[in-house]
Amino acid sequence: MIEPEATTTVKIRPASQADAPMITEFNVQLAMESERKKLDLAVVAQGVLNCLKDPWKGRYFIALAEEEVVGQLMITLEWSDWRNGWIWWIQSVYVKPGWRKKGVFRGLFHKVEEEALLAGDVASLRLYVEQHNYNAKEVYKKMGLLPAGYEVLDKPMDKGQS
Repeated sequence: MIEPEATTTVKIRPASQADAPMITEFNVQLAMESERKKLDLAVVAQGVLNCLKDPWKGRYFIALAEEEVVGQLMITLEWSDWRNGWIWWIQSVYVKPGWRKKGVFRGLFHKVEEEALLAGDVASLRLYVEQHNYNAKEVYKKMGLLPAGYEVLDKPMDKGQS
């Protein structure tokens, strides 16, 4: 593994189906770290592949440092009739532990911001964060993401996931 430097140059690119195993592993690690949830690897792997095959389900972006995959995020879309524009939800954010606080998330976030501005019809970038994930909240706040005044409510539809 490459040792990160304080001034690491991060390259961001759209994910491809070849990235599916790494994205799957990152998602499993993310759930364990942030929510102490053990995910079903086969379900996650199929979900990642389905997303990579269909951009309407979401789009992943990958962060690379010297060709090593060091982070990821996914965006999903929500149409806002109130704003007559898209809300891009940032999800599945993961940065490998040795690469945190090195600008990896910043690079990913700026890429998404750039893409949203180019699209021209994006009204907002949003994300949800586990309420006790204070470290992530501080990072997000530095990027200009602030509480939106909503709570997320959920009714699982019994696919073995909660």
